[in-house]
Amino acid sequence: MFYHLTGTVAEFGQNLVVLDCGGIGFALNATLHTISRLKTGETARLYVAESIGETNFDLYGFADKTEKRCFEMLISVSGIGPKAALSILSYNTPEGLALSVMNNDVKSLTMAPGIGKKIAQRVILELKDKIAKEMDSSNIDIPTISTPVGAAENSSVNDAMAALTVLGYSSAEIAPVLKQLDLSGMNAEQIIKAVLRHMVK
Repeated sequence: MFYHLTGTVAEFGQNLVVLDCGGIGFALNATLHTISRLKTGETARLYVAESIGETNFDLYGFADKTEKRCFEMLISVSGIGPKAALSILSYNTPEGLALSVMNNDVKSLTMAPGIGKKIAQRVILELKDKIAKEMDSSNIDIPTISTPVGAAENSSVNDAMAALTVLGYSSAEIAPVLKQLDLSGMNAEQIIKAVLRHMVK
């Protein structure tokens, strides 16, 4: 099983990057966001997810762990295969996808080619169900914010924790990072981005 591959970016195809690792060229399906961060001839490390079937052995490469985890969460949704997950992530950043799920934003998901309204609704429904199960099974309290905040800011913390769960992070992973941050004055999207910066270090 591959975890990540490090090599020279040899060439690009449609939603594809070829990584030369010691003379072996690995063809990795990738999102537009990952491809936009790569340049031919430069060294890159891509985190890898595999899709193995009777007639296929496909590799998917991601510029960071969060995008990979988001991909794995999407393909856990019934009826969502690797190609559909890749399409969604090409048109939605991980934090954007998480917020779309939290806000029932079907429109942002259907911007991705091949993703219709029914598929988008299924993604939102099933990922929200995963959030509920994670929150119910967790005994971890939301970290206390060090400065006085209003109800809106506390709501932002709750929304951010739920959205991060969409990305595959558990409450046990999220809570310690939140305790390190000054959350006062931050909205949900800002909190998500701040937590993700710590997660990928």
